[in-house]
Amino acid sequence: MKRGWRLYLLLIAALLVSCAIGLGIGAVHLSPGDLFAPGVGQLRLARVLLTVVVGAGLSVAGVIFQALLRNPLAEPYVLGASSGAGLAAAMVILMGWSVAGAWVLPGGAFVGSILTVALVYALARGSGGALPIHSLLLAGVVVGAVLSSLLMFVVSIAPPERVHNVMWWLLGNLQIFDWGLLRAATVLVVCGLGITILLARDLNLMTLGEESAAHLGLNVNQSRVLFFILASLITGAVVAAAGLIGFVGLIVPHSVRLAIGPDHRRLAPASALVGATFLVLADAFARTIMAPTEIPIGVVTACLGGPFFLFLLKRKRPV
Repeated sequence: MKRGWRLYLLLIAALLVSCAIGLGIGAVHLSPGDLFAPGVGQLRLARVLLTVVVGAGLSVAGVIFQALLRNPLAEPYVLGASSGAGLAAAMVILMGWSVAGAWVLPGGAFVGSILTVALVYALARGSGGALPIHSLLLAGVVVGAVLSSLLMFVVSIAPPERVHNVMWWLLGNLQIFDWGLLRAATVLVVCGLGITILLARDLNLMTLGEESAAHLGLNVNQSRVLFFILASLITGAVVAAAGLIGFVGLIVPHSVRLAIGPDHRRLAPASALVGATFLVLADAFARTIMAPTEIPIGVVTACLGGPFFLFLLKRKRPV
């Protein structure tokens, strides 16, 4: 127990240091007092807070998907959930519905995310209810590609005055101008993390396989639906706030699992902390490496996550 608390204290300390780095560096130098002043200071503070929420949310969603599918290759971006959420969020923005309230955009992204996951699941499911992992990954990649193409088509025919509102987050953009949207995303991610921790035992059982989990008293179908909805809700919230940021849900959960083990009672909170730290540092890198030009954060995570995904795929391939 003491060792567990020491781990969390260490991860929290690492997150605080990364936040200090994210707040302290940028194209404009800011003193501590400037961070709470209107203007650049508040924008950078909001950016770092959003980055923490998005990194934690994507990591927790990755933990859930990997547990449900019993495969470290599963994550929101690879399974197409991010593309579905992105397309739905783009439609909300282009139709002008986002002005109705801070919850409309995350709500639309959630609907797109969960419908996409349901479609991928239905396409991959074989005869007798079997769910081959390679079929699931292939279905996710294909559906994600189709939805991404539809997203680009929608953007290409959209009125010019609204295209900018979509393009700013299409490659992942962590600069937020709406504190209401930040609060909405934070509430959804925190609630999702809390539910995941409370139901961590069920996730542990799911990793044993459906048959074994059912023998141990778990209602497999009910739990699967609940966790798919939960992961889709988290994905929809972070996509609505920050756009399409891939591979965080792949890199972080798998790396943390290798370090501390597969118990989701520890894996979920640890992945949230590591994911937040990782994305804050990645965003600081994206903002400063070519300053004043900023690299889209989605490009940075893809450059890191793509090779990592191929490495895992090669490791799991039968000899």
